[in-house]
Amino acid sequence: MDSPISIYALGGLCEVGKNTYCLESDDSIIIIDAGVMFPPADIPGVSYVVPDYTKLKSARQKVKALFITHGHEDHIGGIPFLVQNLHIPVIYAPRLAAALIKHKLEDMRIKEEVKIVEYDQDSVINVDIFKVSFFYVTHSIPDAYGICIDTPQGRIVHTGDFKIDLTPVGHEIELTKIAMIGKEGVDLLLSDSTNAEIEGYTPSETNVLKSIREIFEATPGRLILSTFSSNISRIQQIIQVALEFNRYIAIIGRSMENVVQLARDFGYIKIPDKRIIPVSEIRNYKLNEICILCTGSQGEPMAALSRIANGEHKDLTIFPGDTVVFSSSAIPGNAIFIDRIVNQLTRKGAEVMTNSVLYAVHSSGHPSKQELRLMLKLMNPKYFMPIHGEYRMLKIHGQIAESLGVPKENIFIMNNGDTIKLLKHKITTGTSFPADPVYIDGRDIGGLDSAVIRDRAKLKSDGLISISVSIDSKSGKVISEPIVITRAFSFEDKQIVDEIKDVVKEKLDQIVSTHATFAQIKTAIKNDVSQFIKRKTEREPMVVPVVMDLVQ
Repeated sequence: MDSPISIYALGGLCEVGKNTYCLESDDSIIIIDAGVMFPPADIPGVSYVVPDYTKLKSARQKVKALFITHGHEDHIGGIPFLVQNLHIPVIYAPRLAAALIKHKLEDMRIKEEVKIVEYDQDSVINVDIFKVSFFYVTHSIPDAYGICIDTPQGRIVHTGDFKIDLTPVGHEIELTKIAMIGKEGVDLLLSDSTNAEIEGYTPSETNVLKSIREIFEATPGRLILSTFSSNISRIQQIIQVALEFNRYIAIIGRSMENVVQLARDFGYIKIPDKRIIPVSEIRNYKLNEICILCTGSQGEPMAALSRIANGEHKDLTIFPGDTVVFSSSAIPGNAIFIDRIVNQLTRKGAEVMTNSVLYAVHSSGHPSKQELRLMLKLMNPKYFMPIHGEYRMLKIHGQIAESLGVPKENIFIMNNGDTIKLLKHKITTGTSFPADPVYIDGRDIGGLDSAVIRDRAKLKSDGLISISVSIDSKSGKVISEPIVITRAFSFEDKQIVDEIKDVVKEKLDQIVSTHATFAQIKTAIKNDVSQFIKRKTEREPMVVPVVMDLVQ
């Protein structure tokens, strides 16, 4: 009873993505979600961004369970990397999320056997001192839950991703159960902050249904709709309207095909087999009989919509008269990619619709300010920690809590790696630990550190200068003229290359006769050339010295 519960995040604070939250006692750790974040445009050559799991690996014997709130990538996408870093005894997940996780592990060829147990809103799971129960919330994917964790030190509630939609597509949020949890007493609330900047209520998903129906009514030709493959509620609405208008449905994109099939298996998406057609058979139908569902709403270069727009898809070409609908909002950093695809589609003659005042083709799955206020009122927490958002979102959410009566000193705006401790229903701040992101290149679970990413950024912006020199280490003499090769460097004329050679020769005359080590010679060349280039061009290319010894 004298040991506190530590609460910290490996991901999800001051960012939108890679949600991974941990509760730790003396003997046990439970994890809530294990998400991934897709890299922004300014990070080249990276497939995924995941948390640094070093903290968990150092206490691997204490890790008892992973709880999943719902099946979106920013909550389950990190699981393949997490289970390769340490053993997770059991994953508790809702029905649909469990199926998506199993498919993901198979797709990533994870050999380690992973135990997955399904839960629902009536489940109560005991893990050491943690008693875990669940409440249903409305989100853009079925089977989304909030989590209530009772401990000897107090009650902690994690809302998961939610919106308070009173006319939802699918299950309704369990407001009565949430109010009961709040009435019983909540010591610490962790709550979704993604839309904390937006006043009012997030529009109902049924508003989108009305807009989609209007688009179908007004479209005489083919309809191509792109959305997140995990937005099952939206996909079901599109399919529902397509069936109303007697259109056949073609599904393009591996992730879209997989998720739709899983959702059909579980009854979340309802579509007769005869209404689904292979992409290769689209040409056999009239233009006004076709509805195409595809991935690529974020302008991803390798996604289906990008390949269609660029004329690289083997079965589908854009015709004048096609209508393309982006039924999603832009993830920060992706607007440039989306604009590029919109321009390509428009150039080929398509009419392109994105979410706007004129076309309400997307509604967020996250709560705006009024919904955040209502959740805070119902939970009535003693302490509050906003999660799942960039810093400004967390800050605004904290201000909302303060305006509702939560004392300012009881609100914790934290970074990944910061710790708070719950002891006898009181919270104090703890120590912090490093929680930098890990950049995954392909399927290499080791990841890339920040230094490699900085090098890639430097190569992208300023280019490369390679300098090769040959010396005789025994005599301390330079054997040949330095060889300077530039790549993607904006100043590649012969004069500056000759000047770089002069800088290198001058440094070699100073240092080689002193019998310096190869490492010292390379460092000296790199420093002098970098300083010269900076003075001369105001650029900072990567300088790579190569020192070769004379072979006797």
